[in-house]
Formats: sequence, structure tokens, C-alpha cells
Amino acid sequence: MNNNSLGAALHTDVMIVGAGLSGIGAAVHLQTNCPDRDYMLIERRDAIGGTWDLFKYPGIRSDSDMHTLGYNFKPWRAKKAIADGPAIWDYVNETADEYGIRERTQFGHKLIDASWSSESATWLLTVETSDETRYFTCNFLLMCAGYYNYDVGHQPAFEGRDSFQGQWIHPQFWPDDLDYAGKRVVVIGSGATAMTLVPNMALEAEKVTMVQRSPTYVISRPSVDKFANFLRYIMPASWAYGLVRFKNTLWQQIIYNKTRTNPDLVAQTLLEEVEKAVGDVVDVKKHFTPSYNPWDQRLCLVPDDDLFTALRTGKAEVVTDTISHIDATGLVTGSGERIEADIIVSATGIELLNLGGAEFSVDSKPVNFADEWTYKGVMCSNIPNMVQTFGYINASWTLRADLTAEWVCRVLNHMDEFGYDQATPRIPDLLAKTMEKRFWIHDFSAGYMQRMMPKLPRQGTQMPWVNPQDFRKDKKMFRNSAVADGALIFTDRSAKVASVKQAS
Repeated sequence: MNNNSLGAALHTDVMIVGAGLSGIGAAVHLQTNCPDRDYMLIERRDAIGGTWDLFKYPGIRSDSDMHTLGYNFKPWRAKKAIADGPAIWDYVNETADEYGIRERTQFGHKLIDASWSSESATWLLTVETSDETRYFTCNFLLMCAGYYNYDVGHQPAFEGRDSFQGQWIHPQFWPDDLDYAGKRVVVIGSGATAMTLVPNMALEAEKVTMVQRSPTYVISRPSVDKFANFLRYIMPASWAYGLVRFKNTLWQQIIYNKTRTNPDLVAQTLLEEVEKAVGDVVDVKKHFTPSYNPWDQRLCLVPDDDLFTALRTGKAEVVTDTISHIDATGLVTGSGERIEADIIVSATGIELLNLGGAEFSVDSKPVNFADEWTYKGVMCSNIPNMVQTFGYINASWTLRADLTAEWVCRVLNHMDEFGYDQATPRIPDLLAKTMEKRFWIHDFSAGYMQRMMPKLPRQGTQMPWVNPQDFRKDKKMFRNSAVADGALIFTDRSAKVASVKQAS
């Protein structure tokens, strides 16, 4: 890039990449806790909402309660705690408008390259729009771009797929005009998307068949939290929200910890609940009993028993088998069963994408994240002034997004107080050579995660080179531990430039 391009770059103190649930929340925390810091958001799409603006398939909803998926600063006031996609979209957009964040957002801007300069203590960002390449500089980069590829979904190769004469759909790209009333629908998959699609499409379709290679653990919960609504009736909304949030996060951690210490008991309890819900209509052992322990992969939520109701009425069914091939009118399973279909929905998962797919470099040296260590699950060794927001795989995403944003504000305020302009995690050489390396997400066997883990920074077994995925531990790590912990190294630009000149 020439000097003219650099001169044309627009500067901001903090750049937030992504205007979804995480990015909007980060902006609120930033302007509340660091009011003297200028900030901006860039969003590759043309709307606020991220996931909740992208996905449009029938029944799209949260798979966590909104008292924990909602922000810690903005009470969820709707009656339903298990909310549908449009309600969550409204919540995120309402937050953006309430805090004036939309005016700070550049839409249709996709980050493709981020280059750090120690000499200037800034990130140079190369951003694509629909008709030009733009450049921005910032002192601190906060990545809130989510974790999956918006452009492609995970699509296994099925033999004979091209011969299918009906409609083939991936949920990530749901057509607005799809008419499935009275149609025979096959949904391939066993995750949260499939569990949502089946009961909702069964309301209009002739029949919906969920074809799964292997079962998933499911848990049913009412979509309306009567306790939360009662508390909101008798006390201020913020008090009620805080109490329910505390109760629900505590319960989530108790259940998750029990799956680690006594997985057989948790599995038995989950399966007994399914048996009560479906009776003798479904073979629970065959169709709802996974080969792994609960929370080795994410539990699927069934709100108000909707999936079980669809199965009991006969409008939906589950087939657990491999797929031999697809033909003109449906599919044939590995055991030879033929399933006729007018529509096949391939709910086969997402493709993860680290940091929105942008390329990163530090002082002209490309970054290979797989060679680095994660710091608290938010920063990366040897990469200055860059934080990635990544929520929980065993609890609500926003719980960790809020903690991350709060901690970023602590770091920024520490830098302002002591005159630092660079914060870089540095792991001692001896520790890097001797500490056990683990995947960034440890002990989680879901395919979409396993496909991505080799490309991400490793975590270790010693603080702060860990990614706990534990809300209680994270609260202590982010809120109670010192910002200057000896691993996050703070410097000012003059000292860095002097050391570089001396070395040369």
C-alpha cells in the first residue's frame, strides 16, 4: 500500500468487527466503561443482528434461555424465555438504537486483512465493500465476528444428490418462498437446527422425517419461565432479571459439572424424561441414546415438548441410519429403507471460520494461530491489542461475551492510566516447551468443532494460558485477577521503538 492509501485511512481508538449479539454488547460496555475512547463498528452485512439476521428457517429460536443469552445490562422483558429469532433480532436492534450504536456502524464492510505495526502501535485494517477497498487504523481490535462461515454451510457429499428432482435446501440459505405445505420433507441431521425444523415444518407438511446418522441428547423445557415472569411482576425488572440470571447460570453449571462427574446418572435422567414424553411411539434407545456422554456434545433443547408432540401425532418420525444414496425421489438408507421426499433439508451443520476469515500479520510477519497459545481464551500469544470474543459451548454465548467486553474495558483503562499503548500476551519459552498442549476447546467431540480445532491457538493447563469454558471460573479470571498479571505485557510505543532500534 502506498503512502496516499495510508493517509486516507480512517482512524478510531477501538474497532469492533461484527454487529451481532457480541459486537453490539461490546459497544455498550465500551461506551459505558471507557467513555473517553472513540470506537467504531464494521459489519460485513447490511444489517445489525448477526446470526439472528442471517438465519430465516422455520422456527428459528434460541437454544438457551434469554435470561442468560441476553445482556447483563439489559433485562429480557418478553414473556417467552426460549425466544424465537425475530424476538432476539428485535432485542439486539433495540439495544443498538437505545445506545446510539447504529450511527457508529459501517455496514457492508468486510475485514480481509489486519496488520499490526509496533512502530505506530496501530492496526491497519483492509476492508472490502461492494465497490471499493477501504482502509482503517485503530489502536485496539475487538473481533466479534462470530465463529462460523456465513458464505457456506457444512455439506457432506451424498452419492446421487444431483439426481434428486425435488428441492434441496441448506438451512443457512433458506428460500423466502419455500412452500412445504402438504409436502413430504426429509431433514438430514440431529443437531439443534434439525430439532427445530422438524416440529415446525410438521405443522404444515404432510410428513417430516428426520434422518440422523447417530442420536443426540435432548432436554425439554417450557418456553415460558413462570418464575421469571412472577418475579418481574413483584419487583423491578432489573432485580428480577439478575435473580433469574443467577439461578439459571448456577443451574447450568451444576448440570454440566454433573455430566463430568456422573455422566451415567445424567444420561439416565435425560432418557427417562424422553420416554415419558414420547411413550411407546419412538424407540428411545435407538433414536435418542447417543454413544457419548452428555455434554461431550451440546444438548439439544426441545421447548414445550414440540418435537415429542410431532412424533406422537405421527406428523414426524425419526430414522437412525446412514445414507446409502440419494435418487430422483428421495433417499435410501444404509439398511435399504427408502424414504420418499419432495424436499430434502440438509441440516448437516456449519463450517467454522476463525476471526471472520481475515488474514493477520504482526510487523509484516504473517500470523499462524495454530502456532500460538490462547490467553484466557480471548487473546493470542505474541499478538498485541487484539481480543476475540468467543462464548460458551456448554452455556449461553453472551455470558462470556459480557465478561470479555468488561475485561477489555479494564485493560483499556489500565493502559490509559499508566500511559501504555500496547498489551501483548507473552508465554515464557520454558513453559511453552513443557506445558501440555490442548485444543482451544477441550473435551468436546462435536464434528463442527473438531474440524476447526487444528487451526486455532492451543490452550495449556496453567493459568492464564487456558480457555476454561466455565462461567464461575471465568468470572474470577476476568473480574478478580489483576490485569497486569505478568503474562500480559504492557509497553509504550517509545520503549518498543527504542528496543527495535537497539536490536537492529
